[in-house]
Amino acid sequence: MGSSGAVLGTARFALDPAFVVAPVDRRLFGSFVEHMGRCVYTGIYEPDHPTADAEGFRQDVADLTRELGVSVVRYPGGNFVSSYRWEDGVGPRAERPTRLDLAWRGIEPNDVGLNDFMTWARRTNVEPMMAVNLGTRGVQEAVDLIEYANHPEGTYFSDLRRSHGAKDPHDIRLWCLGNELDGPWQMGRKTPYEYGRLAAETAKAMRMVDPRIELVAVGSSNSKMPTFGAWEREVLEQTYEHVDYISLHDYYEEREGDLASFLATSVDMDAFIAAVVATADSVGARLRSPKRLKLSFDEWNVWYQAKFVGQQNLDWTFARDLIEDEFNAADAVVVGSLLITLLRHADRVGVACQAQLVNVIAPIRTEAGGTAWRQTIFHPFAHTARLARGTVLRVEPRGPQVDTAAFGPVPALDAVATYDEATGEVVVLAVNRSTSSSLALDVDLRGIEAAHGALRLVEHLVLADDDVRATNSAAHPDRVTAREGRDASTQDGRLAAVLPPVSWTALRLQPSSSQTSTPTFASSQS
Repeated sequence: MGSSGAVLGTARFALDPAFVVAPVDRRLFGSFVEHMGRCVYTGIYEPDHPTADAEGFRQDVADLTRELGVSVVRYPGGNFVSSYRWEDGVGPRAERPTRLDLAWRGIEPNDVGLNDFMTWARRTNVEPMMAVNLGTRGVQEAVDLIEYANHPEGTYFSDLRRSHGAKDPHDIRLWCLGNELDGPWQMGRKTPYEYGRLAAETAKAMRMVDPRIELVAVGSSNSKMPTFGAWEREVLEQTYEHVDYISLHDYYEEREGDLASFLATSVDMDAFIAAVVATADSVGARLRSPKRLKLSFDEWNVWYQAKFVGQQNLDWTFARDLIEDEFNAADAVVVGSLLITLLRHADRVGVACQAQLVNVIAPIRTEAGGTAWRQTIFHPFAHTARLARGTVLRVEPRGPQVDTAAFGPVPALDAVATYDEATGEVVVLAVNRSTSSSLALDVDLRGIEAAHGALRLVEHLVLADDDVRATNSAAHPDRVTAREGRDASTQDGRLAAVLPPVSWTALRLQPSSSQTSTPTFASSQS
């Protein structure tokens, strides 16, 4: 575990149960399954695998998905969806056509489609987030899809679903109106006006079939797009009253060995969220709408895009190894920091999906016919999803800063806290961004203890490593994980801890009188 004799200083904040950001929405712990590389084939689905169930889904991957704590899964894309015919993936497998996937130059056999994915989703206890093709298709195809998925029976598409073995409607509530249609790489790229008009009409038509659904409009593919801001404004001027969310996508990587800037990339995510919120609220004010739009950050992760050869350089291949990045300890700390940011904005971010679930820049890796293991980034996600309950409390740290080339001086501490009013349980999630020094943490708990009595520390996890480049592998699946922390205690209404350099830490506290949990400090993998 990473350690340092030098202490940068002390970061302090106070917790008060009255300073609430928002309830913790379980949809913040989403993931993404796209027909890309080996995410589906030899990822979630491999009928010849020793652990495969009767439907062909790998149970070792399903078990890890449940352990990860995933709440919602976006499907089937991604860039893939912008040239996808959903009809190809339903009905008897022997009758499904093999197609070219234009997005990733793949050979798509359509062995997994809507009904198959819904079977997997039910068995892994995740909510589906379905995307419709607004790249090469439009309103009618989206209406046909929602009729097939959600209408009970008695119409052509609902009865077609029943004939395919899905007697009950899938009742999919969360839908994406396309994907990244501002991007020049996208099939059916559109101007913001073209997309806004199409999205609005599609939304209205889909709600005629099922008025209960929630809809996500496509935002900018990332905050560096030349049309960022202008795209959101024009799209929302046409869709504001017809959608519930606007999407955000972004990925982060360490560039040219600049670890300090990489550890601070949640600063960029913070600014991205704030900018989209400001744009959405501006449109709402201009339209004199009482509605408050929420955000769906439905693609985010660490991704070393500089290593990707580009779609145009790929051969047509089935289930190739594609952007199977091997994540290290520093990557895991950054993922923990990005999760802290998403929780900090829980009042406006209602959905978030880490991309992707298996193999493709993923927390879970597999070997075809072989084992599955947890990448380093699995651990902060799984523990955050498990621990964060109740409401997010406002955290305003004061303390030392670290210098970065990309963002200037930034706080050494990145932190958030959650509070369960019913039990008095408090969880503090913290990242030390310093590359070389430990950081002392001092949290004032007196506001919580006034309501629940003295708090005791019942769980303390730390993910850190003396080698920040250390990774996990099939041979060494637990080289980097979250392990028992040592340097933390509570006394006189305060929580004190020492955070190692380049570390992610979770601290769970309960009232001393509570009998709901016994103290535990070990990770599930330690």
